[in-house]
Amino acid sequence: MSGSRTDVGRDTGHVVVIGAGIAGLAAAHKLLDRGARVTVLEASDRVGGKLLPGEIAGARVDFGAESMLARRPEAVALAREVGLADRLQPPATAMASLWTRGALRPMPKGHVMGVPGTASALSGVLSDEGLARIERDADLPRTEVGDDVAVGEYVAARLGREVVDRLVEPLLGGVYAGDAYRISMRSAVPQLFQAARTHTSLTEAVRGIQERAAAGRQTGPVFMGIEGGVGQLPLAVAESVRARGAEILTRTPVTELRRDASGGWRVVTAGTAGTGSTGTTGITAGTGSTGSAGSTGRAGERVLRADAVVVAVPAPVAAGLLRAEAPEAAAELAGVEYASMALVTLAYRRADLTLPEGSGFLVPPVDGRTIKASTFASQKWGWIADENPDLLVLRTSVGRYGETVILDHDDAHLVDVSRIDLREATGLSATPLETRVTRWDDGLPQYPVGHHARVARVREHVGKLPGLAVCGAAYDGVGIPACVASAAAAVDQIDGDLRAVRDLTADPVQSLHGGAGE
Repeated sequence: MSGSRTDVGRDTGHVVVIGAGIAGLAAAHKLLDRGARVTVLEASDRVGGKLLPGEIAGARVDFGAESMLARRPEAVALAREVGLADRLQPPATAMASLWTRGALRPMPKGHVMGVPGTASALSGVLSDEGLARIERDADLPRTEVGDDVAVGEYVAARLGREVVDRLVEPLLGGVYAGDAYRISMRSAVPQLFQAARTHTSLTEAVRGIQERAAAGRQTGPVFMGIEGGVGQLPLAVAESVRARGAEILTRTPVTELRRDASGGWRVVTAGTAGTGSTGTTGITAGTGSTGSAGSTGRAGERVLRADAVVVAVPAPVAAGLLRAEAPEAAAELAGVEYASMALVTLAYRRADLTLPEGSGFLVPPVDGRTIKASTFASQKWGWIADENPDLLVLRTSVGRYGETVILDHDDAHLVDVSRIDLREATGLSATPLETRVTRWDDGLPQYPVGHHARVARVREHVGKLPGLAVCGAAYDGVGIPACVASAAAAVDQIDGDLRAVRDLTADPVQSLHGGAGE
């Protein structure tokens, strides 16, 4: 990977960030700290990406991700920096359930992403045969993990398939909407991968992780939300970025990214934003019009001239943008697969129903249900209950990698099947006041075996081009802290500092499940 410096901060250069999801906005925030002049380009009509705030029956809720890992500093620190410190709130309850083998069962404790340190940790969830199979782990010879291995494959070999099917799959699948038997252990559960390399017994490896965690004496909540929803985070970052002089242009898709003769970048856009204007952003419209940092554009084009570019868009879009200048990186990114899913949010009169205690439940796919999880949002987040004492809001999730037929149905059908499963799981038979279906088509990147090597190759190819970096959920973890860390590393890279990029590539950010329905 090249170490060429662009020094965008030192020279107060112009940096274009492509994509206004949380990674792109976090990159813009950090670039402004370095003294750069920043333009953020977003193809859609809003900022935030997979973080989407909204309302249902008057209640403020999230229609995308709803919590962030607090044991990593990046996301919480960003929230504090943009003025959200007094709105950070942990979940009101950490108790969740599994809907499996015909009943709601308490979520086990004493495991790492569903992998137990002892068989007894999963008592009540697994059958007697499944518990006995875990006990055999201590007598098995060492299982080599090599350079990478699928989580489900490795855990099933050591502890039996029932552990994977009943607990690892719903927890890991809840993060990636993926298949545990395909997901990379090195990329998705890096601490477990490292422990497995140095221990013969998997349960012994888990106990070692737990002992180190206990010795570290980490205090405070594992997860954090934001009053009004974590969808408030990108809005606050965007407001801060604009207040500090950056420009954010929505409805402005980038159609071409090329090096120019001066060693900088030529960014060609389409869309309605900035039409006919010139000025500090360097946007040009039509023929013969140039801005202070731009070049002449052909009819119908808008062109920006940038000293550096951060590409913070999903892998398929990044592949299209990089194809001309970094074809090898583009080819790798084009191979990243995505999972689609939908969230069904339902609001009820509180007087019409009583829910089980806790934040909700996960559903192992092996049980054959339609929904994959349900979050009791009004019980999980205190601010929802406080602001809406007469409502109960909950949501379900449907669809995952390789399971898209259900998503071909219309919204009404997804609401109906969600209500059927909720009735069977909890006895809920009331009619909702309002429902909303939010579809996340190709929303979650998949991390199959070998993902870390793919990311390393992408960054190697991108690193050969000074003033170019990539970041986002497709690289180092799908959670909010991972995206923020990826953004910070990208900014360091275009300034010539590759340490954070190398660290993330070698040791990605584990994205834990934020409770039922996340």
